[in-house]
Amino acid sequence: MNLMRLRQPMAALVLGGTAAFFGAMTSAHAFSNPPIQMAQGVEYMCGGTSKDEAAFMQMVSPRWAATLEFGINDSTQKGSFPARAAVQVREKYTGRPVMEAQSQGPYMLTRLDPGAYDVNVTLGGLTITQTLTVIAGVPARAVFMWPSNFDMASVLPPAPQTQALAQTSAGR
Repeated sequence: MNLMRLRQPMAALVLGGTAAFFGAMTSAHAFSNPPIQMAQGVEYMCGGTSKDEAAFMQMVSPRWAATLEFGINDSTQKGSFPARAAVQVREKYTGRPVMEAQSQGPYMLTRLDPGAYDVNVTLGGLTITQTLTVIAGVPARAVFMWPSNFDMASVLPPAPQTQALAQTSAGR
């Protein structure tokens, strides 16, 4: 059998596979990671508004002490949470404030110290409170779901075209 005939298809296969691998890697990292922020000395990261960002947040969440997830209990709005919610974390037994921040997506990952906390999340005047226990080396998780009849439109910023229409109407 002629060795030269085998080398050309083999080289094409290796080069094609390498190109496909790097193509997949570039498309998977097309977004930039959400920034790590600080609130009262506690690191946190918010995100998950796009499909890629949500997958990233889910992938890295086990490396953070606590994951807070926000959503609407409605299958038609599942996976989208573009509103900003006010998050307040207090020590469970002393009530001492530990962290206050604004979420910027359906996920908030935090580096809380081990302990028991009351977490209050407020969206559109409706506050949901849950107890969160953080144990060293074990990721904690709390899911905050607003009822399906919650008016999401009341907490979203107006769309740019709606603002333009309102300005046009006001000028007449």
